[in-house]
Amino acid sequence: MQFFNSMTMKKEKFVPIDEGKVKMYACGPTVYNYIHVGNARPIIMFDVLRRYFEYRGYEVNFVQNFTDVDDKIIKRANEENVSPQEISEKFIEEYIKDTEALGVRPATIQPKATENIAEIIELIETLVDNGSAYVSGGDVYFRTESFPDYGKLSHQPLEELQAGARVDVSEQKENPMDFALWKAAKAGEPFWLSPWGEGRPGWHIECSAMSRRYLGDTIDIHCGGQDLVFPHHENEIAQSEAASGQRFVNYWLHNGFISVDNKKMSKSLNNFFTVREAAKVYGYDSIRMFMLMSHYRSPLNYSGEILEQAKSALERLSTARNNFSFYAENGGEGEMKENEREFEQAAIPEYRNRFCDVMDDDLNTADAVSVIFEFVREANALVSPASDPTKAIAIACGKFFDELADVLGLPVLKDEEGPDDEILALVEARQKARKEKNFAEADRIRDELKAMGVELKDTPQGVKIIKS
Repeated sequence: MQFFNSMTMKKEKFVPIDEGKVKMYACGPTVYNYIHVGNARPIIMFDVLRRYFEYRGYEVNFVQNFTDVDDKIIKRANEENVSPQEISEKFIEEYIKDTEALGVRPATIQPKATENIAEIIELIETLVDNGSAYVSGGDVYFRTESFPDYGKLSHQPLEELQAGARVDVSEQKENPMDFALWKAAKAGEPFWLSPWGEGRPGWHIECSAMSRRYLGDTIDIHCGGQDLVFPHHENEIAQSEAASGQRFVNYWLHNGFISVDNKKMSKSLNNFFTVREAAKVYGYDSIRMFMLMSHYRSPLNYSGEILEQAKSALERLSTARNNFSFYAENGGEGEMKENEREFEQAAIPEYRNRFCDVMDDDLNTADAVSVIFEFVREANALVSPASDPTKAIAIACGKFFDELADVLGLPVLKDEEGPDDEILALVEARQKARKEKNFAEADRIRDELKAMGVELKDTPQGVKIIKS
């Protein structure tokens, strides 16, 4: 298994700190609004990474935080005349609704910044005591010049970063590139008591403190969007390594941007589509498939056409899975035929190996989806009315399909309700009419079912009921 490490800018073999275990951290949302489609990309892709590690037998400790105290949260709370906590709690709930609908499993631990104030203060105290940070007017700043490796993730020296960056210029700072670890309280803002007076944490220190608390000083993987490389992840490295004296992260994984009209999708540019808005038109399932059909590091362009393509691809996979289920119930009894046994014993293991090969190569979900489609094409030829398949081969194909689809979190695995009593009664009435050679009545019932969104397919093994 190998990943492209943003720190070294090359693919590297994955070697965990502890054999058979993975310590993994992903930056979670600042909860002041609904997540947009650009936010959904790292959420979905690193959910797949976690799933794949587990598929390969690793025990994964996955931490994804909520930033629930921030300038944006405070601003929205003031606009709506409610407390910042009400805003953050509301949008944590909305985040959970959206991510569940996207098929994302909850992280092992989902800590809130406000639940880790003691750990944040302790980490800042360590940095002040060793000279990496300083107190100025009730604020505490990280002294960037005290960390010689500052800029190693973004691959630029401090001078170039300073020249090109938009920095918060303040007379309280020793250097414009120094960043806030603790902010003195302002009127009307939430605050906590600290050795430096009343205040609240800066954004960057939160992730370092929570990663340290739940995963330790050094972790295997830290992931997030490319927009977090600088300054957020750069600052995390500086403050974490300055405090511990150890490497913070062994592998940095960053996903590519999603663009709209060749501009990065973002709330600041006001060119974003929330997941909920997109889901109303295309469905949550299509959004997940849209992400899986490209490599996580590749740029993606958001468009209705591409989401429709993702929706169609899912429908083809769902049709195949339903086909396996139908013949698992209605196929021939007894042992597999010779060609079926050969497919189970030779072809399926080969598809599994190919799937793992592409996933091992920097989480290539695009090629993994292609492997599933190739399997489906070959399996459909074997499990079809013309081949008169056995139940055994249909069950084997369905089980293998589920195995791979579960790794990607493909929504075709969702439990679907079977046909209701009204539909079953109409199907039975049609069958009765056909036996009595009343084909006009049989056709009428078929048309009635079609108007209800139900297609019937007659096979030697029985009638397949297909919901559109």
